[in-house]
Amino acid sequence: METPEVMRELAALGKDSLKKRYIGNGAQEPLFGVATGAMKPLAKKTGKNQLLAEELYATGNYDAMYFAGIIAEPDNMGESDFNRWMEGAYFFMLSDFVVAVTLAEAKIAKMVAAKWLDSSRNLTVSGGWCCWSWLAGWRPDGEFETEFMRKLLQRAREDIVSHDGRARIAIRDFIIAAGVSYKPLHNEALMIAEAVDSRALDYDDAKCFSGVAKEITVAAEKGRIGFKRKNVRC
Repeated sequence: METPEVMRELAALGKDSLKKRYIGNGAQEPLFGVATGAMKPLAKKTGKNQLLAEELYATGNYDAMYFAGIIAEPDNMGESDFNRWMEGAYFFMLSDFVVAVTLAEAKIAKMVAAKWLDSSRNLTVSGGWCCWSWLAGWRPDGEFETEFMRKLLQRAREDIVSHDGRARIAIRDFIIAAGVSYKPLHNEALMIAEAVDSRALDYDDAKCFSGVAKEITVAAEKGRIGFKRKNVRC
């Protein structure tokens, strides 16, 4: 399939109600309003196709950009490609759930995600922390150096104070992911989560930060510590 045909199929799958919801979350025209699940049959037709993914992402159409992440071939993308995609991610559904997710499946994921944490752009920082969450929740614990992950957790404790908006939410989610999915630092992540909870009222967006430790303890009560996803992308 070529780009024009894919765009026609995406347009046919669009729903006005979803389009309004996506716009309410930050999406911008052009977009069709396609449900993620509705994209799966189309992805079977195209298969993984990096060239097609690049063309679709470049359209600036939200649904096409999202679909690009589904059919991309992460290991055929270099650091400059991921940086370009991140620069084009204009709201969190793209930065965190398209670019970061796609990066998580690449061999260069750790290197690129680590660099994004130092960005001056909020959405890039958000994408970096989200990628680390995806990594912790998917790759085996043995793929990570415990001391590095410990330093990353300590950085999360510090950075959650200095960042705001989407980046702050992504840092919160990383602390939870580390506490639930990375067994070696479960206890340390829980302690940091409790520290974040204790300062929740210091934040303008306090609701986002109360109950961080509870997310981890509930997972522990359900026997889910060490939980790993079967895959990252849809």
